[in-house]
Formats: sequence, structure tokens, C-alpha cells
Amino acid sequence: MADSVDFRKRNTNTNVELEFDIEPRRDVLKLKRNVGLVSGVSFIIGSIIGSGIFISPTGVLSETGSVGLSLVVWAASGAISLLGALSYAELGTMIPRSGGEYAYLYDGMFPFIAYMYSWTRTIVLQPSGVAIICLTFASYMVTFFEYCGSPAPPEKIIACLAIVTLCIINSYDTSWAAYVQVFFTIAKLVAIAIIIIGGFVKLGQDGTTHLRDGFKGSTNSPSKIALSFYDAMWAYDGWNTLNFLTEEIKNPNRNLPWSNYIGVPLVTIVYILTNISYIVVLSPQGLLDSSAVAVDWGKEMLGSAYVIMPIAVMFSTFGAANGLLYSSGRMVYAAAREGHLPEVLSYVHATLYTPLPSIALTGIIAILMTIPADIGSLVDFFSFAAWLFYGLTVACVVILRIRQPNAERPIKVFILFPIVFTLISIYLVIAPIIDDPRLEFLWAAIFIVGGFLFYFPFVVFKIDRGCFDYVTTFLQLVCQIAPSPYIPDI
Repeated sequence: MADSVDFRKRNTNTNVELEFDIEPRRDVLKLKRNVGLVSGVSFIIGSIIGSGIFISPTGVLSETGSVGLSLVVWAASGAISLLGALSYAELGTMIPRSGGEYAYLYDGMFPFIAYMYSWTRTIVLQPSGVAIICLTFASYMVTFFEYCGSPAPPEKIIACLAIVTLCIINSYDTSWAAYVQVFFTIAKLVAIAIIIIGGFVKLGQDGTTHLRDGFKGSTNSPSKIALSFYDAMWAYDGWNTLNFLTEEIKNPNRNLPWSNYIGVPLVTIVYILTNISYIVVLSPQGLLDSSAVAVDWGKEMLGSAYVIMPIAVMFSTFGAANGLLYSSGRMVYAAAREGHLPEVLSYVHATLYTPLPSIALTGIIAILMTIPADIGSLVDFFSFAAWLFYGLTVACVVILRIRQPNAERPIKVFILFPIVFTLISIYLVIAPIIDDPRLEFLWAAIFIVGGFLFYFPFVVFKIDRGCFDYVTTFLQLVCQIAPSPYIPDI
């Protein structure tokens, strides 16, 4: 390891040499390991429990047609998420680099597949996820303003301010982001605990009436069941969050799998109990008629104190957006470090040790994503593309078992886990297209294929001829950022 860090970088085209005036260090410029077991579990729970549990229950019940089958779908979705998380844990400890799916696709398949993933996720998937969650945060904050009798600012302004705030937190210190995640995870679990306890209270008051019909009215349509899984799995999205932070996890061989073992089953239990509470308090028909299920539940059980429910949703969505922004910035950072995105996006702040450029890019695109009014289209686009790459990534477990049978695997899952998950992913991608082909799916396919236009000229043939050097030089001077090559721990 070098005795000091040289932060000088010469631009050969502009003949400019940059030098940051900082003290020499005996360590290299790299991401710090600030994420332990508690914060790792918090990132998983905080990223999964966001807007989904306050939006998806109506869709799941509507598609399944019965209370019993809807609860089965919620439990099965948790099991699917756990299969994916365990498969990712094997990949994450075998390939201990930040970037999540990008790093695994790069080693398990081809660099081109990894590039297509980074292209799709960088420009649309992660920013749109942040935008959707922050818009949900804004809509519930407006409800809070109305309860207080104060004029509410426009929802999109609130959403944009939330995105900017999260970018500042994540850019300043990774420890801050971890503390924020722990706090809002605890806050949202307390709020959801109120819903669950309220459900038990209602059950004690002969509230089992709506549960007695069980599977009466259950659908027999495979396509409708698939669509119900779409709704439920949207609520579980985020189960893979921790794999984006592998280089920042303390003792990843232990903390990565155990965070998944604890986090995903805990969320599954919470989701099932929360749905039972919704059903026994509102009735199945009341749940189907509700546009804001948590608020309607609060009005029914808490009376005038229902204001705590919009606050709970605000906590939940803010924590989920924080976890998503944290992980998305690392994916951009990892892809740029491999040369699949502009090099400057892999730079790290010289004193804060955070991937400032990649976080800023994600935040800017997320703000732009708040402009479209049809959030439902963004959700459809997100789900279609996300499950395509989830399936490809987990398939890398099987591929690497064949290609590298003797590679070190601190975690080795039962081989049927990745196989079953991959088959389910294929089903979730194909079933909605067959049942209800939409324009969003066509645009998603066109956008993914559009990555070809940039891959060959800029990644394969590198014909940019230094056209980004001036931009890189400017950003280094303004943002005080420097290159951060991957250096494994010794």
C-alpha cells in the first residue's frame, strides 16, 4: 500500500494538472466500511417497507378475489424475496464488490449484459423508484397539511425537496445515511406495530367475520394470480439493497447473509399481519374501495388521532427513498469504474469519501422523473425491466457454479433456490405481457435495446477522443473529487 495518496490527475488533451491541497494519508481513497449488522438489517427493512404496503394491498386482494389467497400471495412473495436475497448473498460474498447486479452480471455473464443493466438502471429504474417513493411521501405530507388546516405546497415541490435533502445526506457522510436509515426504520416499525396491534384489538372484538370466508371467491386465472404477485412484489422491492454496499459492510461474509436472514422474514411477517389488520378493520370491500388504506384504517380505529398515519407513511417512504438512493449511487459508481459510464461518475470526494457524482446524477434524474403525471406507467416500466434483470442475475449463481466450480464461496445456497427464482422471474416478465400488453412494456423493450447505440461507440471502440476531459476537469475542481480504483482489503 502506498505511503500517501496522489490526488493529481493530468488531462492530456487540455494539459491541465489538478492537485488537491490536502494532507498525505497512509490509506487509499476508497469507501469506508460503516455498515454493520444492525444498520444492514435496517437498510433491508427500510428499503423494502416503503410505499408498497400502503398501496399494494388493494391490488393484491382485487386480483386474487379472496382474503385467503391474497394472504398466500403475500407470504409467497416473501419467500420469493428470500430466495433471491440468499442467492444474492452467495454472489455478494463470492464477488465482494459494490454495484449489486452489475458486478454479478459482469463476472457471471458478459460485460455487455452488465452494461445493459447499468444503462437501464442508471437512467430509469433507480431514479424512477426514488421519484415514485418521494411522490408518495409528498402526497401523504399534503394530507398532513390539510389536517392541520394549513395551505399545502404542490406535491411535486415537496417531492423534489425530499430528493435534494436525501442527496445531501448521502453525499456528506455514509454514517449519516446509516443513522437516518436506522431512525426511520424504527419509526416506521413502531407505526406499523400500531396497525398490527389495532388488528389484534379488532379480532378480539369479534372481528374474525371477514376472515371466515377464507378462499371463497378465489380466482382460477393464472394470469390474474401473476398480476397479484406483481403488486405484492412491488411492495417487497428492495430485498437486494444490501448487495450494492458490499465494499461498505463490516465483515460482509457474516453480516450480509445474516442481514438477509433477519430482514426479509421480518418484513414478511409484518406484511401478513398488516394485511390482516386492514381486512378486519376495513372489511374486504372497504379495502377494495380505499385509495389511501392507511389513512382510512386510521380514521376507523383512531378517530381524530388518525393524523399519525400520514406521518407514519411519510417516515416509511422517506426511509425507503434513502435506502434506494444510497444503493443506486453505488451501482452508478461501480459501473463507471468498469468503464461502462463516464469515468467521473466513479470518483469519490477527496475528504468525505462518498461517491458524490453518482449520487448527484441519480438525484437529478429522479427530480426530472417527478414531472410526468402518470406514476402508474413508471411503476409498470420499473417492474418489467427490474424482474428481467433479477432473473438474469440469479441465473449467474448457476452459471458460476458451472464455470468456476472451485471458486471460494463463503456462502453456498441450495442449487434449487436460484433455479426456482429464475423460473419465477421469467413468469413475472412474460405473464403481464400475455394478459394485458401495454405500451409501457414496448417502450421498456425499446429503451433497453437502445443501449446498443452507446455501447459499441463509447465502450467497445472508445471513440470519445477525450471529449469528456473538460467536463471531468471542471467537476474535479468544483466538487473536489478524485479517482477511486478498486483495491480489495488486504
